[in-house]
Amino acid sequence: MLTVDLQVIGQRHADIKNGMTVPPQWSLGKVFDFATKPGWVSGVLRGKRRTFGNLAGHLKVDSDITSLGTWIASQFDASLNWKDVEWIRSIWPGKLIIKGILDIGDAREAVKTGAEGIVVSNHGGRQLDGAPSSISVLPEIVQDVGGKTEIIFDGGIRSGQDVMRALALGAKSCMIGRAYIHGLGAGGQEGVETALDVIGKELSVTMGLTGVNRIEDIDRRVLTDYMQTNAVSSPRN
Repeated sequence: MLTVDLQVIGQRHADIKNGMTVPPQWSLGKVFDFATKPGWVSGVLRGKRRTFGNLAGHLKVDSDITSLGTWIASQFDASLNWKDVEWIRSIWPGKLIIKGILDIGDAREAVKTGAEGIVVSNHGGRQLDGAPSSISVLPEIVQDVGGKTEIIFDGGIRSGQDVMRALALGAKSCMIGRAYIHGLGAGGQEGVETALDVIGKELSVTMGLTGVNRIEDIDRRVLTDYMQTNAVSSPRN
């Protein structure tokens, strides 16, 4: 999966204010926040040390967060363009999915490169402030290239009903981020499994209440006029 909407990191004001950097910046406010959650802090300190599994054994950055941050920063390429994507396609024998598509023009370019799938995503609304929400551009992208590549939806999925809306508007599948991260932070692996279970059950119930028996039968008929209008006009996630 190649991310094409992150050549440079957006100016994330909340992260700047909160010192969300690698390594993190400490402040009195953060120390106080940690002090009010002794159980969570104790669990983290006693927990198993984690590494970046996809980097382990390849880079000597596992135990040095500063060097890890430097390496990650070096991976951004502001000059990334469609010729680079074509080159990646030429040397990569597996399936290629391009993430970060928000308009028909880029969707068509992705199809030209031979991508087996595209992810309609605005990077959680954290990259370009004012960019359209993923759900607002999904229908037109599906209509234009839906028959030529698999379309995955990403952005704002918090419930089974959100999954239902995205599938009804033409997505073949959905990605989630914050939903499982919240579960991980609250309860580790069990929290992640609970989050996924909740979303799955909500989708099943929503299908039942709209008279749909199979995922492949979900289409715009399950959406009310309000839901369709709200889904395609919301300016942000």
